[in-house]
Order: sequence, then structure tokens, then C-alpha cells
Amino acid sequence: MAEPGFWDDGTAAQKLINENNELKNKFDNFHQLSQSIDDLDVLFELVQEDETDVDLRGELETQLNDTQAQLEKYQLSLLLNGKYDKDNAILEIHPGAGGTESQDWGSMLMRMYMRWAEQHNFKVEVADYQVGEEAGIKSVTLMIKGTNAYGYLRSEKGVHRLVRISPFDAAGRRHTSFASVNVMPELDDSVEVDLRPEDIKMEVFRSSGAGGQHINKTSSAVRLIHIPTGIVVSSQAQRSQFQNRATAESMLRAKLYQRELEEKQRQKAEIQGEQMDIGWGSQIRSYVFHPYSMVKDHRTGYETANNQAVMDGDLDGFINAYLQWKLQQENPQ
Repeated sequence: MAEPGFWDDGTAAQKLINENNELKNKFDNFHQLSQSIDDLDVLFELVQEDETDVDLRGELETQLNDTQAQLEKYQLSLLLNGKYDKDNAILEIHPGAGGTESQDWGSMLMRMYMRWAEQHNFKVEVADYQVGEEAGIKSVTLMIKGTNAYGYLRSEKGVHRLVRISPFDAAGRRHTSFASVNVMPELDDSVEVDLRPEDIKMEVFRSSGAGGQHINKTSSAVRLIHIPTGIVVSSQAQRSQFQNRATAESMLRAKLYQRELEEKQRQKAEIQGEQMDIGWGSQIRSYVFHPYSMVKDHRTGYETANNQAVMDGDLDGFINAYLQWKLQQENPQ
């Protein structure tokens, strides 16, 4: 695998344009935040002059809340300094053992991430969807597109644990379910991956949308098998077989690059004598619906009792806490 960072002249020019646009956006956001703070100062002085003006006090409170949200968003954007943070994200959900229970949990996570993406104006494509036998999903791959999508969502990689009273258990017993979430950046042409045609086996099949809608009468969906590693990727979101193959190849490149980085990380850990947590026991977050309400991230300690808001896509608190925690891990005082 070639060292990342090489690109042709056209890609380099586009990369420079994107970086300039990003710097401009940061400047514009900072200027807007500064203006909001100045407006707050003026409002505060007016309220001090006439504390009986209820409408003015209400306007101040609204402006204060809006500025606080604006500040948190700006602070979060400053933490996105990873090499691929600006890129689109490929997010996979794989339910663990447990049949219907875990497959339903997988579909709940899928809805959560789609709601989060919608709230942040990201475009979501369901690249591959395998429906569960009775409910939920067997697996799903989402392409989440927009600036910093990977930077935000890399916090979600790991095992997610759910504790609840099962809606599928007639006895009303409590169940624990697991699902694994994998997140990768969608790589552009600046990253070279050794993807030889002779190492790839292609299979075609009929595509269908989530839950079986939009069934295609032709075999336009594509499954790629990377023979040396056994990695399998599928795409059925596009209309044509050619487009699905291109999407699947992009996913395969991302998986191979991730595999290479993880292998280097593993070798480094062995040299340094570090113990790496791998497997179902290393869940990153617990979602407890019974006997109490709590969602807690086990890496950062961030938690909330508002389960419904989290399942409706309110993940920014967890993402912000993770990025700050990750920054501290990489730059210990």
C-alpha cells in the first residue's frame, strides 16, 4: 500500500480549494459568533436599563440560548483536526448474537444515525441493507455525505449495548443486546490503495430498499469479495450495476486502508506492551431503558437520562465529549 498523501495535479487543486473554503467557513463562523456576542452585550445593557420589560428579557434569554448553541458548534468544529475528519463517512451496523433482539437494536441504531445526519444537513444513502428475519436488520451500510461527517462519526466506532424490556418477549423479561458499529472515511484519489483486479471477485444480485421496497427486476446490486483478505462489501443503492460497483470499490478501498492502519496500530501496541481491548466485552456505550433510563459512554464518562432524545439523533454531547477526550489522549499534559 502506497503512503497516503500523493495526488495528481487536478486532485491537488481541488484539495486546496476545499481547504480554502473550510478556512473561510471557520472565519465566517467566528465573525458571526463575535457579532452574536456583541448583540448580547447590547441587549443586556437594555435589560439593565428597564428590568420590567418582559419582552426584552425574553429576547435576551432566546439570544443567549442561540449563542450558546452556536458557540458549542464552533468549539466542536475546532476539534476536528484529524487527517480524514473532513471526509464523508461510511458507517456499518452489524447486530451481535441474539437474533430478533439484536437485529431490532441494529435498526434502532440505524434510525438514530439517520436522524442525527438529517439534523446536521448531511446526505444519507443506504448503500447496502440486509433485512432481519422477523424484525430489524442483519446489517446495513450507510454513506453519510457532508463536510466533517467522518470527523463527527468516528466517535461511534465500537460495540453498542442495549438493556431493555423486550417487546418480543411475552413474559416481559429484560434483555441485553449488542451491535457493532464500524465507521470509515470515504477515501478520495489522494490515497492510494493496492486494489488489483485479479484479487476481486464480483457477484451480482437483485437489489431492494430498506424493508423490501423498490425491488429491482434486474441484477444491478454488486457484491465484491477481496480474495486475499476475505473482506466482503455490497452496494445496492444505485440504479445501475456500474454505479454500484464504483460505490462498492470505494467501500472496499476504505476497508483495506482501515485494515492497514489497524495492523500498524496493533504492531505499535505490541512493541509498547499495550493491551488492546477487542471484542464484545469492550462496548463503548450502554443504552439502559430498564430498570432506569441512562445512556453512558464508557470512554468519556459522558451520560444523559434523556434516552428518547438520544435515539432521536441527539448525539452531539457524546461526540463533543469524545473529541475532547481523544484530544487529551493524544496530547497528555
